[in-house]
Amino acid sequence: MNEKEAEDREAERLREEKKRGSHEHVSLLLVCRWSYLFSSPQNRPHQSAPCLLSTALFSYFPSHFFLLYPPTTSPSPLPHSHVHSNSITSTSSASASAFAFLHHPPAAKRLSSASMTRGPHGFLRASSCCSFRGDTGAQFETGSGADDEQDKSAADEEEEEDDDDDDDDDLIVEEEEAGRDFGSSLLPERWDVLGLGQAMVDFSGIVDDEFLEKLGLEKGTRKLVNHEERGRVLRAMDGCSYKAAAGGSLSNSLVALARLGSRSIGGSPLNVAMAGSVGSDPLGGFYRSKLRRANLHFLSAPIKDGTTGTVIVLTTSDAQRTMLAYQGTSSTVNYDPCLASTVCNTKILVVEGYLFELPDTIKTITKACEEARRSGAVVAVTASDVSCIERHYDDFWEIVGNYADIVFANSDEARAFCHFSSKESPISATRYLSHFVPLASVTDGPRGSYIGVKGEAVYIPPSPCVPVDTCGAGDAYASGILYGILRGVSDLKGIGTLAARVAATVVGQQGTRLRIQDAVELAESFTFNLDSSTIRSDIGSDHISSF
Repeated sequence: MNEKEAEDREAERLREEKKRGSHEHVSLLLVCRWSYLFSSPQNRPHQSAPCLLSTALFSYFPSHFFLLYPPTTSPSPLPHSHVHSNSITSTSSASASAFAFLHHPPAAKRLSSASMTRGPHGFLRASSCCSFRGDTGAQFETGSGADDEQDKSAADEEEEEDDDDDDDDDLIVEEEEAGRDFGSSLLPERWDVLGLGQAMVDFSGIVDDEFLEKLGLEKGTRKLVNHEERGRVLRAMDGCSYKAAAGGSLSNSLVALARLGSRSIGGSPLNVAMAGSVGSDPLGGFYRSKLRRANLHFLSAPIKDGTTGTVIVLTTSDAQRTMLAYQGTSSTVNYDPCLASTVCNTKILVVEGYLFELPDTIKTITKACEEARRSGAVVAVTASDVSCIERHYDDFWEIVGNYADIVFANSDEARAFCHFSSKESPISATRYLSHFVPLASVTDGPRGSYIGVKGEAVYIPPSPCVPVDTCGAGDAYASGILYGILRGVSDLKGIGTLAARVAATVVGQQGTRLRIQDAVELAESFTFNLDSSTIRSDIGSDHISSF
């Protein structure tokens, strides 16, 4: 059979499938050639990667211009001698600030493009075929986009039903439905945010202390369990009311971000994607379906015969949560050409800290961060869990110290990063951590949060709410920070205020996902407040440390 006959036969097969409305066989398409939105590679030096942050920090602290160059001298060393290779150097000289901008000609253009605009061509059609599949980690797929385009007008209604109807969801997803989860043959020219993390299905329920004691579980902890232990807990929950949701710390943040940026409020709609690993089991289909409905593109193909990971979240009346994680297939995320192509065309790469628990994934994280920095992307790392940091301290600092521009942590995680005792205050940990990353975001529960920059900390007061479920609060906070940065806001106080409001909204509900209507209202309020300058920088506030 010659090449022409093969092409004709394939075209005929696709036409027949379209007539039948079948999506059982999804073409594996990959955008291998991308149009750069900004300058040529030689005009995009490695040191300009976090220029978006640099410009934002310059606007907020006009007397301190921040250059994100490798330091000639190291700051005070962290334990194990980890030193940030992109530590902040400062100068108060106006001429020095101008000099810095002259040596970073794409900085202003990159900031504008990264925060507000879509590419000049909007979307590019996939131009080449990627024919591999199987047990090789994350594979990127696309199929016919007809469904997504035809259903676009009903997307919000479908998502609202999805928010309110989790109890009634059937975990067995039809093949036709699963086939739609691979996105569209039209892929964004450039992603606003790409998340690299664990793809897990959450089973969340309300229990009492007696239930935890009966199973021998310590309240408020997170532990890894095997297949048998997971089954034992689920059987014990048989009489309980619980919900199933496409969960995972990172996906919580990305769904909230996608919903905050789903409309042209303060800028073009955001393109948000996630890469991870799911199995070809019903839970994997459920996971992909849920993210598709939430307007979050899950770019990874299911691993054949793989088992999708799960997290059982048990919440008690005092809003404390106990989590049991079964990793399954989610423990493998390989760095392949597909992932590399996507990483180099994203504005912000977010790495989930839970991935550090997976030894085989450390290489993937390193390669992704290296590629992101070469491509001029901002790299963010989520701390995820204290025990995870303690077990993989060196691995964390290898990534944070060499690549991270942003670190998200709660107060306990920040202290673990710094090897501080529990007696140390969150603001001390924030200040110390900010010596080694350009921006440190540290939450402290109902007491508020801090944004650390160059050894100083901006206090963000908490947004009032009646706590219902604290699960997902930190994830929601991170989405607010990312949203503010992508919208080009240079006021850290304003960004932090939005993040606190997003977190409070999630804490005041059952479940970890920011609801669509809440997201729209938050985005509209944020834009209005910025326009009316009601939450602009208050450099004279008592909440801000002296510089």
